[in-house]
Amino acid sequence: VQLQASGGGLVQAGGSLRLSCAASRSFFSINDMGWYRQAPEKQRELVASITSGGSTNYVDSVKGRFTISRDNAKNTVYLQMSSLKYEDTAVYYCNARAARSKWSGLYDYWGQGTQVTVSS
Repeated sequence: VQLQASGGGLVQAGGSLRLSCAASRSFFSINDMGWYRQAPEKQRELVASITSGGSTNYVDSVKGRFTISRDNAKNTVYLQMSSLKYEDTAVYYCNARAARSKWSGLYDYWGQGTQVTVSS
């Protein structure tokens, strides 16, 4: 498994959840990491991303409520979600743009997805 996501679950509106995603130690380098989500009958969208240097980017709908962070020593990215809303309900996927060796190019790798359900 290249990326292992965890931390989803059921939470009431206004509550909080923290997602984690650990990338394989076999990667030679990891550039950007991020979280995407896909709600039923909707396209997958980028929720938040973070560069290896720590610069972050958020979709407007989660600004001020979600915080993305990463621990480069652990190859792990986190998504702290607060003030959750019903419309945040989706399957959340972690993503990493990484190289498997110093000779290979950068490719996108995906976690298995973790369900986040917010009850209204």
